[in-house]
Formats: sequence, C-alpha cells, structure tokens
Amino acid sequence: MRKIEEPAVGVLDVGSFSARLVVVPVDGSPREPLVNHQTRLRLDRELDVRGRLSDRGIEAVTAAVAAGMTTAYHHGVSDVYPLATSSIRDAANAADVVRHVAGETGVELRFLSGRCEAELTYLAARRWYAGDDGPMLVLDIGGGTVELAAGRGEKATFARSLPLGARSMTRDWLPSERVSNKQVKALRAHALDVVTTTLGAADVDDPRVVGCSKVLQQLARLAGARPGKCKELRLDDLRAWIPRLAALPPSKRAELPGISRSRAHQALAGAIVAEALLAVAGGKVTICPWSTRDGLLLSLQDKARAAAKRAA
Repeated sequence: MRKIEEPAVGVLDVGSFSARLVVVPVDGSPREPLVNHQTRLRLDRELDVRGRLSDRGIEAVTAAVAAGMTTAYHHGVSDVYPLATSSIRDAANAADVVRHVAGETGVELRFLSGRCEAELTYLAARRWYAGDDGPMLVLDIGGGTVELAAGRGEKATFARSLPLGARSMTRDWLPSERVSNKQVKALRAHALDVVTTTLGAADVDDPRVVGCSKVLQQLARLAGARPGKCKELRLDDLRAWIPRLAALPPSKRAELPGISRSRAHQALAGAIVAEALLAVAGGKVTICPWSTRDGLLLSLQDKARAAAKRAA
C-alpha cells in the first residue's frame, strides 16, 4: 500500500449504509481523493423498537472503523476525522457505541450538531459552484434529519436542522410496507408545515437552490435525470412519482431507475419531504455531488493550510 508523502487530511464518515474513508491532499481538491475506502453497513436494520443499536450493529461499526483507520495508517495518514452521522448520534445508546468503538480501536467517534452539518454542506456547495457568488439555499435530506442553509457568501447566514430525515419519517409515519393514502396525506401536511415555518426565517431573496444528498440525487434520477449530466429535480416531476412510490412495496421500488435497494424502503418518505422543500423553495433544485463530508474535508484543508502558514 503506497505511502502518501504530501500533507493530507481525511474523514472517516460512518453512516447508516457505509463507513467511507476519504483522504485528500491539503493543497489539492476533494474532487481527486488520494484514498477512497468503503465498508458496507446496514445500521437501519440494527435499531430496535427503543431506538438502540443492536450488539451486532455495534460490532459492525467497530469493524468498519478499524478497517477505515487501518487503511489510513497504512497510507501514512494520521489526520483523520472520525465522523459518526445521525444513525449513531441519534441512537438511544450512542454513548455506549462510542465507548465500545474507542475501547476496541482507540478511535473516539465524533458528532457534529445539525447546525454544523448544515453549515458544512453549504460550504461544500459554495466551493463546488465556485463561480457563483449570488444568494444560495442548500437542502440536504439525510436519514435522521434535514439540513438547510442559506447565505450570500462563503459562510452561511442561516442554518437549521429539522427532524425530517427519510429514515425517521419512514419509521414514524410510514412504518409498514403497504401505506395508505391517509398516511401519505398526513406526512405531506406535517412536512410542509415544518418546512414552511423554518424557511420563512431564511432571509435570502431569489436564491439558487442546491440539493446535496443521496436522497435528492436518487429522486432526480427517478424523475428522468440522466447519469453524468447536470441534474435538476422539479416539483411537478417529483409529485407525479409520489403516488407511484406509495403503491409499491420497497422490493418493487428498488427496481425503479435511481432507487438503490438499500434506500428503497425510505424512498417514499424522502420524496414527500423533498416535495415540501421544493414547494417552499421555488419548485426546482440543482443537484450537487458534494455534501457534509466534503464540507468537512474542505474545512480541515483550510485549517491545515492556516496552521502551516503560521508555522512558516
């Protein structure tokens, strides 16, 4: 395994479906990682009715962290941020998970607040669209939460985290494989109410609306966006798919364009939350491939360059 000679930073991003290690050079672009290592996880299957991560889930996280950090060390990279996302952060036994992983691997998983995640996602979108210095609104639908951020410059002036994640809304509002029109209508009303109230506080006129999440990427593909092309998701296209998703069990949703098998069970809730966001935010969103992890990498790069400049 090749040692990395130049200064580098990394993030080990432990989420519901994978633990991904990404290492980038301090003076390079996150678009060209030096290391990209992934361990598959299915933590969504390991939460019990009390919201606790099972022993098997904890062992899976521990093994994934060990594999990711071992890969980083073998490449000679020690500056790695071990980020645990909402699938662990929101578990009822999150402290036990962190303690067990630290005891077995020597790595203490770290959490970011929802507001911080929103700010980092905004930074990622801003840097991705480097030539766009106009007002921007960034939307990120995760498993546990939705992050919203807006501003006119490099830093967000508005950042919020909402309990509207696709996994959470599926668990709380659409728990069975077969859903009723009444359940769909109730979640639609709830999501629209929460989003309307929250985005009313975002003081940004006529922003570019950017979506930074796998949920929005997959919905854009479902609605007709072609792989490799600039993707947009429009409200009317999305609305046409909601009743179709509601009529299908997860196994059949996974056969649709863009919908992965691991996320098929939460695709309907994700679509309903996306509908509320687009309805309030102007009717369409441009999909950005960068999100919180990339924003964190950019932040780590900025800090490392600033430290090197001070030391020079």
